[in-house]
Amino acid sequence: MNEKKVKKITYLDTFPIRSAVLRQGKPIETCFFLGDDAKETTHFGLFDDEKLIGVASVFKVNNQNFEQNNQFQLRGMAVLNEYQGLGYGKFLLEEVSKLITNKKADILWFNARESAVKFYQNLGFLVLGNSFEIPEIGTHFVMFKRFVV
Repeated sequence: MNEKKVKKITYLDTFPIRSAVLRQGKPIETCFFLGDDAKETTHFGLFDDEKLIGVASVFKVNNQNFEQNNQFQLRGMAVLNEYQGLGYGKFLLEEVSKLITNKKADILWFNARESAVKFYQNLGFLVLGNSFEIPEIGTHFVMFKRFVV
């Protein structure tokens, strides 16, 4: 099996994966998320040998649905289609969780696509509330996990 590793990357490095998986057929500008360039934001690249195959970004953003103070938002998590279902996404999320734990996070939350809810549930994340639509993207659910510090 090839060597997989996760390392920090720039937000610009996330664009090819975000574009291929999350923004297919949309202009590359739609791959920029508000806060991508903030100093508190961390971007992760998942590599298979030296090939970038997945990305995830962690933003220091609070969601008003949670009362905890030290909240982080996961955004733009994506693994290239041909690597999905092989444990790469789980590996990436475990590495992100280590960062969250090191930052003494109370909670990690995100808006999950309907098609990804089961993946996140299998990793211990919970759904909060009902589904909602993100225009031109699709049905999403707020999901979260509390971290014990």
